Amino acid sequence: MFRAQFGVVPAILITDRNTVTVAGKQIVAAFERAKMPLESTYIIEDPNLYAEYRFVDEVEAVLRKTTAIPIAVGSGTINDLVKLAAHNTGRQYMCVGTAASMDGYTAFGASITKNGSKQTFLCPAPRAVLADLDVICGAPPRLNASGYADLVAKVAAGADWLLADALGAEPLHPQAWAIVQDRLKEMIAEPEGIPTGELGAIERLIEALMLGGFAMQAAKSSRAASGAEHQFSHLWDMEHHTHNGEAPSHGFKVGIGTLAITALYEYVLKQPLERLDVEACCARSPKKEAVEQRIKKLFPEAELYEVAHRECLSKHVGMEELKAQLQRLREVWPTLKPKLQSQLLTFAEMQKKLRLSGAPYEPEQISISRERLRDSYWKAYTIRRRFTILDVVVRAGLLEPALKEIFGEGGPWSISVRTPEAATA
Repeated sequence: MFRAQFGVVPAILITDRNTVTVAGKQIVAAFERAKMPLESTYIIEDPNLYAEYRFVDEVEAVLRKTTAIPIAVGSGTINDLVKLAAHNTGRQYMCVGTAASMDGYTAFGASITKNGSKQTFLCPAPRAVLADLDVICGAPPRLNASGYADLVAKVAAGADWLLADALGAEPLHPQAWAIVQDRLKEMIAEPEGIPTGELGAIERLIEALMLGGFAMQAAKSSRAASGAEHQFSHLWDMEHHTHNGEAPSHGFKVGIGTLAITALYEYVLKQPLERLDVEACCARSPKKEAVEQRIKKLFPEAELYEVAHRECLSKHVGMEELKAQLQRLREVWPTLKPKLQSQLLTFAEMQKKLRLSGAPYEPEQISISRERLRDSYWKAYTIRRRFTILDVVVRAGLLEPALKEIFGEGGPWSISVRTPEAATA
């Protein structure tokens, strides 16, 4: 595959301490058998490796000493680091995936933390991706479960895109939508095969994740695969959240975010928005100064405050624009509501799928208390300018009533109730 895409030119492997054993040695042997030039293997030794810009700098420094084509050997973190470093040094690259843990293999752009903020840096996808199913099936079950959680997030992300399209905030990209959504329900139908490494289940999973990346390429945006549920994950990244001393995987955070947004949609779909009191919503809408005060209260840390202030104020709308958007919401709700209902799964269905896949299905399983999760709705709303259900409920004055129901007595995450299983997971 390398020879077909790049010709007979030198390659350099970029791995970490785990992936060099999982697949790196096999790649070296394959190059030797084919009598292809393999310059060296560079191992990122830091045990706390994650998608942070200092590691991009490390890989970039290695690549600037050679003209070899890099082969990223790993999953989300390694792929994104090499993707951006290769772009910065003016060359393409190849990726050998080691787990079905996320949808970024074939994606346009790299999700990297820089200056305390999770950012998407524009850079092309790899020229080729090789996913050896023997390697993928042999990955730790938690990694493939993380990929499954990232995949089911496309259900909620699709609902957000339908909403943004209907309200004139961001039009659907027909090709990108079809790539992700046409077979999504089929691809997530059998989660129980994920933790057992069942070949068919893993094959469907990695194919669906690759398709998500292709959709992002088509749209040149992560909108096709990412909505409000990802904002929870980005928030917890920015807060340097850990569980048992380590950062939970991207997919596990996204999975809990997906449940959070699913619960919010269930509340919204019960509301008679075709009768929304637009004048009352506009009268309650906070002025810019009040928004700034809320951000200061939510983010006392200067670094996080700067990100939230920039992102939240970039989407703050004036009274006339707010009124027009809410009137449009009221008008389109009778036709939009059934589309959203058809797109979404129920909270119970989503929770069951995550549980069967081996992914967390309660916030406590990644050390997020229900009180913190409640606060995270407001915080997640502020840190990204992308238009989602969070923007709709804030502008319609529905977020606090929704949170009261979700976390109140009888709600899916009642703060007065703890499940023993979740608390000890």
